[in-house]
Amino acid sequence: MQLDWVSFALQIVNFLALVWILQRFLYRPVLQTIARRRAAIEKTLADAGARQTQAEALERQYRDRLAAWEREKADLRAAALARLEGERAQRMAALQQALDGEREKRSVVEERQRREQQRRLAEEAAAQGARFAARLLARVAAPEVEARLVGMACEDLAALPDAQREAIGAACREAGGRARVASAFRLGEAARRALVERLRAVVQPDLEADFEQDAGLVAGLRIAIGSWVLRANVRDELVYFAEGAARGE
Repeated sequence: MQLDWVSFALQIVNFLALVWILQRFLYRPVLQTIARRRAAIEKTLADAGARQTQAEALERQYRDRLAAWEREKADLRAAALARLEGERAQRMAALQQALDGEREKRSVVEERQRREQQRRLAEEAAAQGARFAARLLARVAAPEVEARLVGMACEDLAALPDAQREAIGAACREAGGRARVASAFRLGEAARRALVERLRAVVQPDLEADFEQDAGLVAGLRIAIGSWVLRANVRDELVYFAEGAARGE
């Protein structure tokens, strides 16, 4: 079999033409399409990476924001609790102060009531003691007791200090040189003279005395010279005793 060079050459030409046609109209567009597809895929991948990076950044930002919100919420809760605790402490302190004030007021009121009750009891006891003593002394009162009281009054007049004697003298001058003497029993002439002499020795020599009887004195004397009064009788002593007992003296 002989090789037909003409046919061989034509086949080679046809093959080269086919290759050129394929390269021209098929292979190059395919390569371009593949390149475009690859570029599109790479762009898509790049965009996806960028979106992923952005998403990761947004996620980190979101997490940071959540963490910040949690910290802020915790700080706000702590501040609110501290404020509530402070207000509670202030209200408790105010309440305790109010309770202390009320307790102190109640103590003051109770102490005042206790003292008032003690004062009333003391007054009642003093009044009862005075009434008892008055009844007792009224039963034992007699001219002899009054005579003894008159003697005691004369001794008291003799023992008066100079300052008090001057005060009695001034009161006597204001009263016109007269004294008023009241006695539970009627004084005898001797007792009257002795008392007037004692008064004149203490006050002034020309003093005059007016005598009267007051059975309410129980026993003893009451001598009044102007604004000055000498009480040497049972009733005045009982009144003084009752008032002193009521004052706690």
